[in-house]
Amino acid sequence: MNKIICIANQKGGVGKTTTAINLASSLAAAEKQTLLIDGDSQGNATSGMGMTSNGNNLYHALIGQAQVNEVILATAIPHLDIITSNQDLIGVEVEFIHIEEREKRLRNLLKSLDKRYDFIIIDCPPSLGFMTVNALVAADFLIVPLQCEYFAMEGLGYLLNTVRLVKAKLNPDLALGGILLTMFDPRNLLSHRVTEDVKKHFGEKVFKTIIPRNVRLSESPSHGLPIILYDIKSRGAIAYMELAQEIIEGGL
Repeated sequence: MNKIICIANQKGGVGKTTTAINLASSLAAAEKQTLLIDGDSQGNATSGMGMTSNGNNLYHALIGQAQVNEVILATAIPHLDIITSNQDLIGVEVEFIHIEEREKRLRNLLKSLDKRYDFIIIDCPPSLGFMTVNALVAADFLIVPLQCEYFAMEGLGYLLNTVRLVKAKLNPDLALGGILLTMFDPRNLLSHRVTEDVKKHFGEKVFKTIIPRNVRLSESPSHGLPIILYDIKSRGAIAYMELAQEIIEGGL
């Protein structure tokens, strides 16, 4: 039985797609059969993996134009597949407005993959709209990337309230897998203060692994490579491999 993890935060620029790409890649490097789903119409997880989305993609599977198996592509990393997305996904919210149980569309799509993957990682758009709600309904766990910067927890209440609503009405099994601190700069006093505040507020729900601010990590998407292929010795690569190990060992 697979574990479905959605990576969500409606605040942009927090390392959400970076986390989705590099967590999925690190899990695959640990020989866990993994599927990365690009749930954002911007297609950043797609391009960040060096893939294109010219053929059938997540949109076509959601509207029933293609079977889920027809939109799964192999990546350059063994054990890692991807479902790509592009701007086609923008229209799905409008097209589904009168469809019953539209929030369960993605969950129903993934049911057939139950025994095929160990982990399914869903990258969500920076909003609390249709695709994020679909991801929360489909997921077993939510990981929230939180940057170690001013206003880090701004808007987090809205996300957690959405999680409570989804749990109450649509997916009672959804759990907060953890808060992931990102863009940590050890030279910056503010980074340390934000880290202390988040740990004080969320306690054991904060991952022990902290993702550092790292130039190589920032560069890798422009080359269409996850960090373990771009620079496996970088601090960013080591951090994401540690996060994958923490998730595997922690039973997430």
